[in-house]
Amino acid sequence: MGVRMALNLSLQGLCVLLSTMVAAQITELRLVNGSHRCEGRVEVKYKGKWGTVYDYRWYLQAADVVCKQLECGHAVDARRDAYFGQGVGPIWLVNTVCKGTKPTLNDCSHDILQDYRFLGFSHSRDAGVVCSGFVRLAGGDGPCLGRVEVHSGRDWVPLSDGNFTLLTAQVICAELGCGRAVSFLGDMSIKESYRVWPKEFQCKGHEPELWFCHNESCPGDACHRGAVQVFCSVYTEVRLMKNGISQCEGQVEMHISGQWKTLCASHWNMANANVVCQQLGCGVAVSTPKGAYFVEGGDKIWEARFHCSGAESFLWTCPVTALGIPSCTRGNTASVICSGNQTQVLPQCNDSVSEPEGSAASQESAATCSDSRQLRLVDGGGPCAGRVEILHQGSWGTICDDSWDLSDAHVVCRQLGCGEALNATVSAHFGEGSDPIWLDDLECTGKESHIWRCPSRGWGQHDCRHKEDAGVICSDFLKLRMVSEDQECAGWLEVFYNGTWGSVCHSPMADITLSIICRHLGCGDSGTVSDSIVPREGSRPRWVDQIQCRKTDSSLWQCPSDPWRRNSCFLQEEAYISCAGVRPRSCPTAAPCTDKEKLRLRGGDTECSGRVEVWHEGSWGTVCDDSWSLAEAEVVCQQLGCGSALEALQKAAFGPGNGSIWLDEVKCRGREPSLWDCAADPWGQNNCKHEEDAGVRCSGGRTSLQSPTGGIRQGPNLVRGIFSLSEMLCFFLGALLFLVLVILVIQIYRWRAKRRALPSFEDVPNEAVYEEIDYLVATKEDLLGSTGALSDDSVTKLPYYTGDGEDNTDFQPAPGSSLQFSRGIAGPGKEEASPWLLQGEEGDPGYDDVELNAPQTSTMVFS
Repeated sequence: MGVRMALNLSLQGLCVLLSTMVAAQITELRLVNGSHRCEGRVEVKYKGKWGTVYDYRWYLQAADVVCKQLECGHAVDARRDAYFGQGVGPIWLVNTVCKGTKPTLNDCSHDILQDYRFLGFSHSRDAGVVCSGFVRLAGGDGPCLGRVEVHSGRDWVPLSDGNFTLLTAQVICAELGCGRAVSFLGDMSIKESYRVWPKEFQCKGHEPELWFCHNESCPGDACHRGAVQVFCSVYTEVRLMKNGISQCEGQVEMHISGQWKTLCASHWNMANANVVCQQLGCGVAVSTPKGAYFVEGGDKIWEARFHCSGAESFLWTCPVTALGIPSCTRGNTASVICSGNQTQVLPQCNDSVSEPEGSAASQESAATCSDSRQLRLVDGGGPCAGRVEILHQGSWGTICDDSWDLSDAHVVCRQLGCGEALNATVSAHFGEGSDPIWLDDLECTGKESHIWRCPSRGWGQHDCRHKEDAGVICSDFLKLRMVSEDQECAGWLEVFYNGTWGSVCHSPMADITLSIICRHLGCGDSGTVSDSIVPREGSRPRWVDQIQCRKTDSSLWQCPSDPWRRNSCFLQEEAYISCAGVRPRSCPTAAPCTDKEKLRLRGGDTECSGRVEVWHEGSWGTVCDDSWSLAEAEVVCQQLGCGSALEALQKAAFGPGNGSIWLDEVKCRGREPSLWDCAADPWGQNNCKHEEDAGVRCSGGRTSLQSPTGGIRQGPNLVRGIFSLSEMLCFFLGALLFLVLVILVIQIYRWRAKRRALPSFEDVPNEAVYEEIDYLVATKEDLLGSTGALSDDSVTKLPYYTGDGEDNTDFQPAPGSSLQFSRGIAGPGKEEASPWLLQGEEGDPGYDDVELNAPQTSTMVFS
């Protein structure tokens, strides 16, 4: 009975314990007061009531657990001090610490669950989080362009393009704060190792986030393997307005961030106009009369400049420059007159003889040639610098640098809306183009409206090669850098404008602006402005202030700012920025470190073949072979001075490397001066193994000498600091030689000893053989002077002494012992040193054997 009662009590206690444990669990989790579902004040439900989390020891690890639990990606920030407003009701959690990869907030350590308001805690310190979100666009030039990926709670997974529509793209762009979707592209290839999201979203277009869209499992539980890419933009529509009606001529207006804006005529050209006409289905541009259709009372004019080549499908896909652009003067609005007929075929241009500028013939030529000819600058790092190329008769071609000067370059820069020419480059400064070479011996005055209006030899007439391709650098060409003596990705921010490097002012520099600057420089996704740096000395322009980037801007040049001025701020306001990728300036060789010194080939059979290795963050690493082709190999070979690329090898053809895989998805055009100028995934980000290391074989270089070990490279010196390899080798060979000499001396000594001991009746043995015998016999006089010492009765015949027994020479007889020795050594020698020895000759009838017996001694025999 007692046992049963005890058992019942134990079961009841266990049930109470289990119920207490279950009751002590957080049943729900949510974020409140954020701008979207994945940010806000953290609230948990306990005992049926929602309460908050106190921010003591509230770190990014705990915020990350919250984000993953809500399928909101990763934590971007752990907010404190009621950043998203003060909550009401209980404060349930205090001292919350999450370590490692905890799946839920319940799994993190915290103080006992209770309402901490009664212990004096206040809602003024409610915790919050900012998550990256459920969806993102990856692999593009910014957060508003790229492959659609959703977060599974563990990692980012591509979204299948099955049943994907523009309405779904609109919801994604709106959720990300990226304006509107202008297009999407399906059937994007993904790696075999990737899996796709197992569901398809079917949005109506009005949902606040992708999470709330209807979704279904893929048909047959097998999603299409193609990924989808979405393009978001603040520029979404374009129209031509005349008398309040949209048609094929009029003032150019664009829908920007939800409002219609009039475009400025500054730097507006025929290439831009052509894109607008074709986009609207209005044929080709005939002319661009400035301000002809200006309407009073319109919205503020949009100053950003478009740099179209004329081949783009939409105006918003053209490069855009907003940084430093001055305000547009009133009434200076862009206008376009289109041909109105998309299928209209314009007559062929005939510019073999240039018409005078401004003549009727020249105006007619400009109208009829606007569609068939376009101008662009290539491989210069921006739309306002590069190799000059002309589209003529359907093919892009170059200009020869014969007679090429600033007057010719001025026409190009002005025609492209890039300001004035700073430099007219020659000798393929921006790399060699490809056939054809359209123009040669240009003689521009500098006032022509189009470069093909200048006197020349005529289309296709030249005596040049592409190593003579002409280029330009215009005043609106922009470049960005950081200046520091000992740091990479940290330093004084400088911009190249109007031919001169100058500072950037640090006000206001929001987080998104710093992110775009660091990403633009390949230095990570975030940065900070340092206020404690001592202002530097020297005089330089301070070009620009009030840079205010938006999420939709993919480069710094698209960010609005104050106009360019040489003194935009005080010296103390120059921006010193530290990006997330900051690191000490390092190089595999002595400073200064060039790109050529950061690249090497290993494992090949020549100096110009092998596995490609690059130096980054203080160590050598490899390049993954994804997207690896002859174009990338050509850049490597040229950079190393190894001629042209013969092969672009994959799958670790020269053996797998070790260490980091620094680069993946490298995409070069083949003309870049350095592998660092090619597009690629961020440094260190890859999904590869060393079995995928890339290699090259170049045309240059000498065959390296093979080592006697079959080409195996010398390993590390294991006794470094004690002996060098050469010293160790000499020591080993010396010891070996000494051992051989010792063995040789021993063998010679034994050989000589045996020769001396051989029986011979012709040669007298060397007396040295008998040293011990001489020592044993006290004196010859004692032996020969003793009566009866040598008597016939006392002689015992002994076998001949052959000298083969080594023990005979070691014998040490006791004093007074009898000595017996063989025939052939018992006669007196010829030398006085041994006169007592009896000499026996061949055929001697004397004694065969002699025995010497000392009185009262035992007999010892030598045999």
